Amino acid sequence: MELERVRPAVLRVTLHAYELAALVAAARYMVDTAPDDVPTESLHQLAQLLADYDRQLRTLPAAVPPTG
Repeated sequence: MELERVRPAVLRVTLHAYELAALVAAARYMVDTAPDDVPTESLHQLAQLLADYDRQLRTLPAAVPPTG
């Protein structure tokens, strides 16, 4: 994983697919099974982030196998 600060409140993140998959799985688990003391607004924001991720994933072209 690499993090780069682009602007004060903007980061650029470079992840391997398995790292992203782990983060997304944890987020989905939290949205689905969060204890009652987790603020509703936090769960809403996380659910929105997952919806945005799913929408972007549908627009990605298929992976091209490496040549060589």
